[in-house]
Amino acid sequence: MTSEDVVGKSTGETAVSRIVITEESKATHAVVTVCKSLFAGGVAGAVSRTAVAPLERLKILLQVQNPHNIKYNGTIQGLKYIWRTEGLRGLFKGNGTNCARIVPNSAVKFFSYEEACRGILWLYRRKTGNEDAQLTPVLRLGAGASAGIIAMSSTYPMDMVRGRITVQTEKSPYQYRGMLHALSTVYREEGFRALYRGWLPSIPYVGLNFAVYETLKDWLLQSKPFGLVNEDAKELGVATKLGCGAAAGTVGQTVAYPLDVVRRRMQMVGWNHAASIVTAGAHGKEQPLQYSGMVDAFRKTVCHEGFGALYKGLIPNSVKVVPSIAIAFVTYECVKDMLGVEMRISD
Repeated sequence: MTSEDVVGKSTGETAVSRIVITEESKATHAVVTVCKSLFAGGVAGAVSRTAVAPLERLKILLQVQNPHNIKYNGTIQGLKYIWRTEGLRGLFKGNGTNCARIVPNSAVKFFSYEEACRGILWLYRRKTGNEDAQLTPVLRLGAGASAGIIAMSSTYPMDMVRGRITVQTEKSPYQYRGMLHALSTVYREEGFRALYRGWLPSIPYVGLNFAVYETLKDWLLQSKPFGLVNEDAKELGVATKLGCGAAAGTVGQTVAYPLDVVRRRMQMVGWNHAASIVTAGAHGKEQPLQYSGMVDAFRKTVCHEGFGALYKGLIPNSVKVVPSIAIAFVTYECVKDMLGVEMRISD
């Protein structure tokens, strides 16, 4: 073997090792990027939900309270009643469980939405033959729904028991001591399927939020109306993003709110120890209403309480959801900017 052969072999081995190191570096960078994106989503969920926790609890109490035994009659009165009867802790009851649920839910939801957008956009460009094609509102709705299905499916049992912990009061005959105790109790007494009651009505809301937020952001950047965006701007400011998030929350909660009411009521099915949930008779003497499914829950709610019952708790939810969604979207993008993550929602 000549010296040239040795040099050539050494050079070739060095080139191969460089390729291997480069591939490993890319893989490591991708993993770090994904972890940072998940972390940003989790922080966004925790911050946004904690900020509006009292309104979140009041909304759920209004959604499921017995119409024959009204305790919470409006946003201000309801918050005052909780403060008077349960104190500061009552306003934030269930928030720890909610954060334990919302952190992984939000992380998976934001990340799943970005990945779904990437996959759908790739298929759309391949089908149309246009490499410059962008996602339409309908495709974004599909990506949002996909993200909602993945996120809800992975964390729904925690949402289910969070609803029950939020509803229980000091006077409830039976007390869930925490999320793990509630999960084990529901599983033991009502079976595995009970942990997923109300899952189906949860999906549209998430899809609508993402679709409206992303479509509105793109429209503002492209058309730059009313002087809201500078002509040379390539990204929206924090205030404008808050406005887009608020609009997304308003549209999503208005359209999908009846589904949220039905979801909460379905979660209470089989729970005979609640102090105040919807019943079929006056003064709560009869057993709680039982629902065989989503359609049956809609029918019985309208039959027993009228169409307006589908919008119980809408006012505190409106007050809550606009800042909550806005804070979540902006916190997510701000945390990603701080961490230096290149992957963006709008990408």
